[in-house]
Amino acid sequence: MIARLPALLAGDTRGAAAIEFAFCAPLMLIGMMGVFDMGHNMYSASIIQGAIQKAARDSALEGAEDRASELDDRVTRMVREIAPGAELEFKRTSYSSFSDIGQPEDWNDVNANGSCDDGEPFEDANGNGSWDTNMGRTGFGGARDAVLYEVDVTYTRVFP
Repeated sequence: MIARLPALLAGDTRGAAAIEFAFCAPLMLIGMMGVFDMGHNMYSASIIQGAIQKAARDSALEGAEDRASELDDRVTRMVREIAPGAELEFKRTSYSSFSDIGQPEDWNDVNANGSCDDGEPFEDANGNGSWDTNMGRTGFGGARDAVLYEVDVTYTRVFP
């Protein structure tokens, strides 16, 4: 009986599916978790982007400066519905036109070195008393200003 055991086992295919599943299951589960994580992140990004765009449009309305905390709270509530532990940071920067966004304040490069050094004359577009690489003013700005509404959202992923 013992001498015939290897010959009997060689032709026996019962249980092969269980062994194949044991090899394939971890890879399949990791792949499924990756697809779920990617889908959740895409969904979260879409919801967050929509909430921020709605708040940005509402920020452009007259009297929105008085409702800044209400707008930020609404974005926070929407984000926390899909990412309960999310941390949010809000920032509003106003510019006189869209073309000014991210641009440095104008200056007269007296020594022709390509940077604004101490003592060189500059246009203080944001009124803070110093030359800046970004001419935007913090806050909502005034009528006809372009407002850049930025929200940094940090949350823990489903599968870290």
